Amino acid sequence: MFSPLETKVDFERIISRVFDTEAQAILNKKADISSQLSECVKYILRCEGRVIITGIGKSGLVGKKIAATLASTGTPSFFLHPAEGLHGDLGMVTEKDIVIAISNSGETDEVLKMIPSIKRIGAKLIAILGNRCSTLAERADLVISYGIVEEACPLGLAPTTSTTLTLVIGDALAVALLTARDFKPENFALYHPGGSLGRKLLLTVEDVVVATNKNPLAHVNSIVKEVLFKMTEFGLGAISIIDDSGVLKGILTDGDIRRALAKEENILNERVERLYNDKPITIKKDILAVEALKIMEKNKINVLPVVNDKNCPVAMIHIQDLIRMGL
Repeated sequence: MFSPLETKVDFERIISRVFDTEAQAILNKKADISSQLSECVKYILRCEGRVIITGIGKSGLVGKKIAATLASTGTPSFFLHPAEGLHGDLGMVTEKDIVIAISNSGETDEVLKMIPSIKRIGAKLIAILGNRCSTLAERADLVISYGIVEEACPLGLAPTTSTTLTLVIGDALAVALLTARDFKPENFALYHPGGSLGRKLLLTVEDVVVATNKNPLAHVNSIVKEVLFKMTEFGLGAISIIDDSGVLKGILTDGDIRRALAKEENILNERVERLYNDKPITIKKDILAVEALKIMEKNKINVLPVVNDKNCPVAMIHIQDLIRMGL
């Protein structure tokens, strides 16, 4: 059932208009903002401290996102709420820092009240705003202005186009800075160890070994039946076969045993030397876990013995171990 209101409103037209209004504003302001941002990038690259973002209301929410993006892409940054700043948190600002204040009107009272302290501290002040003829613009060391824009809100009241432009400015600033600093995926992963990319670029086979702690071993002269019991105990479907010195001679899988049983019923009482694969694929503990996963997928195998420099098995990992870790 639709309400009378739903049947009278052309939602698609409204949504399309919002997209058009905000997208057109970005394109219209691109040239002007790009030149202003270039100077801002140079300011920040010369900065010996941190970039501190401040703003209140919708500008504050956008500022939090910008601060988070900068911090995760190599620019030390945090968000300072103006109200908290006025009640002691300005103590976190140093003369080496840059404060970026966001205010569409440039007349936000809480932001303006912080300016005298910021100036006395000696930090640089950059303003991101719409109204260039404002108090904040006059007091800032550098101004990034997107001008007066048509908000996508039909009432012209809710910040929409202006906040979108501010978000784009923040993203452009972060990307320009990470490019200037030659920020690489490995750096990004360092700041995102809990994410998928972080796991792929930081997690090693040794990390997997520590988590799973499995190393099924059987001597080359063992009986198949005994080895089968030990294999079942570890639940990996495979076992490393070693000699008297502990050196890896091969690997035996439950598949090897099943195929041998199909041909010879008495195989369980034979020695494993008749069955194991004497040319197993192995890995070292220091390689990335994602590389181990690629090896398994390429060779269509489920387990890999992990060996040390003397080719002695120190662990065995299963493909499910890597999948469970989010790779």
